[in-house]
Amino acid sequence: METFTYTAHPSRIVFGSGTVAHLPAEVDRLGGSRALLIASDRHRAPVAAALGDRVVADFADAAMHTPVDVTDRALILAQDRGVDIVVAVGGGSAVGLSKALAARAGYPQAVVPTTYAGSEVTPVLGETENGVKTTRSGPEILPETVVYDVDLTRGLPAGLTVVSAVNALAHAVEALYSRDANPATSAVAVEAVERLSRGVRTVSVAPTDLDGRTDLLVGAWLAGTCLASAGMGLHHKLCHVLGGSFGMPHAPTHTVILPHAMRYNAEAAPAAMARVAAALGVDDAPRGVFDLVTAVDGPTGLTQFGFTADDVPRAVEIAMRQQYPNPAALTSEGLTRLLTNAVEGRRP
Repeated sequence: METFTYTAHPSRIVFGSGTVAHLPAEVDRLGGSRALLIASDRHRAPVAAALGDRVVADFADAAMHTPVDVTDRALILAQDRGVDIVVAVGGGSAVGLSKALAARAGYPQAVVPTTYAGSEVTPVLGETENGVKTTRSGPEILPETVVYDVDLTRGLPAGLTVVSAVNALAHAVEALYSRDANPATSAVAVEAVERLSRGVRTVSVAPTDLDGRTDLLVGAWLAGTCLASAGMGLHHKLCHVLGGSFGMPHAPTHTVILPHAMRYNAEAAPAAMARVAAALGVDDAPRGVFDLVTAVDGPTGLTQFGFTADDVPRAVEIAMRQQYPNPAALTSEGLTRLLTNAVEGRRP
């Protein structure tokens, strides 16, 4: 007999092509009139044009892993300008900063993702301070409105597309073997795996294909929704260690680690791996993910990002400090083997 607890997280989702045009109405709906716009120069123009004089402050320095000192600077700016809402456009860094500001000062959020990070639909915030990344969760962190505009993703570079999509894939995979897995999140996770794998193959040969980009953005939304309800395991916790303590790039690290974390858990979570394999159309889920990454020219080894075999013992020591729910028991020997294989880029 199944037993589970399921919490749905009520973000408002506006999805389509050209949906940035709906952003002013969404800001108004949230009661905002003085927006802090978090965006890089690349993404600022269409959102700023849509919002007009609702934007009273700009911040372009969002950073990976949401450093606390960056949040401090953005908060001072927001307070100085009398901001009453945060609008973030970009990838996980922009959305992470928006969530950090909401957690600090209670700002409502309207976010416009331009990658496949998925964090825009989770009540989870990971912040880095003094070389350590910590994660917390709460309803105040969840953005109230998410505007998905497929048009903003059609120019995403090929390399970033691949790692961002596999980062999203990791959310769905871990949701399937999470301690908090339930029929709703599992069904959504399978759909996410199918969408993401199909989409990344499509855009690897046709980068601006609208259907392929739609598959990726829908898949990222579904995968993030799963993560919000089902929680995280070894894969995400280990990537947080590598990002927060070693400065590793977020999405590429997820891309390299995922098949090895899946192999670590494969014997302890056979039903989840079977569902992933079926969704991918392969016999073995960890190898299927690795082969998908190589087929679309994604990264497979950590050395290209500056993490070497010499770093493995320290990473294992940090990862073992805090136990967390995971299908397979965490051991120093097992994590050493996992990271060594990831350093060398071995097929699992």
